[in-house]
Order: sequence, then C-alpha cells, then structure tokens
Amino acid sequence: MSSSKQALAHPASSAEAAPGTTPGAARGARGRGGPAAPDSWRSRLYRWDMKASPYAFVAPFFVLFGAFSLVPLLYTAWYSLHDVQLSALDHQTWAGLDNYKNLLSSDFFWNALRNTLSIGVISTVPQLLAALGLAHLLNYRLRGSTAWRVVMLTPYATSVAAATLVFTLLYSWDGGMVNWVLHFFGVDPVNWRESDWGSQFAVSSIVIWRWTGYNALIYLAAMQAIPADLYESAAIDGANRWQQFRHVTIPQLRPTILFTVVVSTIGATQLFGEPLLFGGVSGSKGGSEHQYQTLGLYMYDQGWIIGNLGKASAIAWSMFLILLIVAAVNLLLTRRLRKSQ
Repeated sequence: MSSSKQALAHPASSAEAAPGTTPGAARGARGRGGPAAPDSWRSRLYRWDMKASPYAFVAPFFVLFGAFSLVPLLYTAWYSLHDVQLSALDHQTWAGLDNYKNLLSSDFFWNALRNTLSIGVISTVPQLLAALGLAHLLNYRLRGSTAWRVVMLTPYATSVAAATLVFTLLYSWDGGMVNWVLHFFGVDPVNWRESDWGSQFAVSSIVIWRWTGYNALIYLAAMQAIPADLYESAAIDGANRWQQFRHVTIPQLRPTILFTVVVSTIGATQLFGEPLLFGGVSGSKGGSEHQYQTLGLYMYDQGWIIGNLGKASAIAWSMFLILLIVAAVNLLLTRRLRKSQ
C-alpha cells in the first residue's frame, strides 16, 4: 500500500523507474520539446577553450617573430635581388642575381670571409678549451663555489662597448699594458690595430674574455649531470683524475661540446661589435687594410656607409646560408653521436 501511494504521489519518478526504460531515454523524453540543457553552452565554450587556448598562448611569439624576424628576412631577400640605394629607397631596379655574382667576384668579400673564419678559430678553440678546464675545476668541491660561478658569469654580463674600450686601452700603441709587458720581456712593441694577425688576436681576446665563463657554466651543468657511479667505477679500476676526465667526462660531454661549438661558430659568423669598436674611426673598414674586417662589418660598410642596400642584403643572405650549412653539419654530427652511443 505504501509503494502504491508513493507511485500515485510521484508519477514522474515511477515513469523513470518503469521497466525497459533507461535513465538516458527518460531524460531524453523529458527534454523533448523543452528548452536546451543549461550546461550545453558551457560544454561548447569549454571545448572551444581547450582547442583555442594553446594557440592563444603561443600567438604572441609568432606575432613578434613575424613582425621583427620573418618580414625583415623576406624583405632583405627582396632587396638582395634589386639595385637599391640608401638615399633613394623608392627607386628600385631589378638586378636578379647580379649582387651575388658581384660578391663572388669581390676580393673584399673573400677577405671578410677569411677574416671571419680565422677570428672564429682563434677565438673559439682557446675559449672552449679554457671553459672546459675551468668547469672541471669548479666541478670539485671548492670553498665559495657560488662566488666563483658568479665571477665566471661577470664578463658575459659586461657590455660589448665597455669590454672593447678596456681592451683597446690594453692594446694601445703608446702606454698599453700589453706592450709594456712585452717590453719587460725584451720584445718590441706591436701595433695591434695595424698588424694583420695582431689585430685579429686582439679582437679574438675580447671574445674569449666575454664568453669563456658562459661556456664554462654550461659545461659545469653538464658535468654535474654525469652519474657518480661512472667515476666510482673508474676509481676502482685505478684511474686517476686526469684519466677520469679523459675517459669519463669528455665522452659524456660530447653532445654539450658539440652544442657549444655550433653556438660559438654562429657567434663568430655574426661578429660585429668587437671589431667595429676596436677599430675606432676605421672600425667599419676593419682597419686601414681591412685586416680584421668580418662579414658583419662588410655588410655594415656596404649598407650604411656606402649606401648599397642591395649588396648589403646579399651579404646578409650569404651569412644566413653559411649558418644553414653549420646547422646541417651539426645535425649530421648529432645523429652520428646518437648512433655511436
């Protein structure tokens, strides 16, 4: 009797509980002809939010990249195919590949390319070797290790202008500390700005001073990620610290060393500030005889001093192609390292 009274009092609930009728069918029957479910627009908004939110988060990067990188890159490619002067930007004449042909036949371009390669080798090899040694020393427990790491990073935080100004005073012909030290050892003073290898060595020393500590911290982070079991096994086998460094540390650091070599090569290809400020009045020329004029200086001289934007754009794209070759070599070496490991 009580169950029948409840069924009479609540007919809807009895219909939902009727045999052969599922809860979903009952809700569908109840919703036919009525208003939409109150949470339908919320579910749609949630789905749109899940789909669009990732694109909204990464959109600022692509907008900035397109505005300040992609558009100038394409515009430079367009300029490289035209005869464009800085004083008359509205008057452009189609030149095709003439700017690139002129580069290949220009002695100044090949001189700038040789200087870029030589300065890159002189600055990169000692820099990475010194960084590797400093990182090996810092990897051991030293007093005030945090302070030493801050000191390593200080040259990187120094501006290019300040560092170059100090090194210009050090390599000064009259009263420079470097020539004073050479005179102390009985060596004649060197005109660092005018000599070929002397000027390149002076510019390279600025790069070495600024970037050695930065690379040392990268190597240090990679060394601290090496498992301690490898060193313990080597010590049990009788290996000293030097042997552990050669046979344990160096093989484990191969990917990191390759990364720093590629990054340093890219930086050497784009070298501009140090030789420009070191040369003073003749900085854009890379010295009186173009003895340390890099590709970056050559592009700046053609574009902003002479005013030939078409040729300067061709130089910029030549540098870009060189960087693509470096990236391709890096990719091949990385794949071989992975296969060997």
